[in-house]
Amino acid sequence: MTHINVLDPRASPLDYYGFELRRLRETAGLTQRQLGDILNYTGSLVGQVETARKVPTPEFSERADAALGTGGLLSRLVELVLRSQLPAWFRQVAELQTRAVEILAFETHLVPGLLQARGYARTVLGALDQTDIEDRTTVRLDRQRIFEKGDPPVYWLVLSEAALCQEIGGRRVMREQLAHLLSFENNPRVNIQVLLFSAGVHAGLQGAFDIYRFASDPAIVYTEGYGSGHPSANPDTVKDCSLRYDHLQAAALSLAGSAELIRRVMEERYGEHRLA
Repeated sequence: MTHINVLDPRASPLDYYGFELRRLRETAGLTQRQLGDILNYTGSLVGQVETARKVPTPEFSERADAALGTGGLLSRLVELVLRSQLPAWFRQVAELQTRAVEILAFETHLVPGLLQARGYARTVLGALDQTDIEDRTTVRLDRQRIFEKGDPPVYWLVLSEAALCQEIGGRRVMREQLAHLLSFENNPRVNIQVLLFSAGVHAGLQGAFDIYRFASDPAIVYTEGYGSGHPSANPDTVKDCSLRYDHLQAAALSLAGSAELIRRVMEERYGEHRLA
């Protein structure tokens, strides 16, 4: 007889999800393999999700909801699961991102998580640790669903030219990432400006930062270190960083000029003719 792992649904959102998936599948009279065939996944993957050894994706949850007639239960649960998989220190920040009506980001050397393509995100997350890399990548990319809300935040990014030149994951990964940035070119709610090396001394030399603005709450400045995040609602800090951001936007290329540069770097530095 196959050993069946018994989950405690109270242990974590992931355990609860697995418990509910198994209950719903068994109620439907399906084996793991049969459900996998319906969902176009392997029965092994279904089993891993049911035993909390694999983090489910929104796509998996949507398909399972449709197949099992759950009324959207698993799709609602997966949001809790994915949020619970974020590093503990980052969960407050993820909550701020979901509530913000406007996000202003300045990045010095890396495309920020909210605009990362899968290959790029996977490479960044796996720089020193490949453990559960697919699950951690799924969790990171899930944060980007804030742009799919009925009223998504307005997102402004001032990105240092260094982020376009730092080859992360190889040319194919970089080409995919820059193409992803260009996919927002005609989206008025996602705006990308590039700060050129030639800008010289600028207002962001102290490092990257985000500003989160809300409908009714005070704005928050967020900075990040190794394994730690530092949100601050100090009015002086918010005022200082807001002024710095205004100067960074003024020093950066226009939206159209930035898109043109990204396109040129994508073709000249990471173009298909240069791919191995």
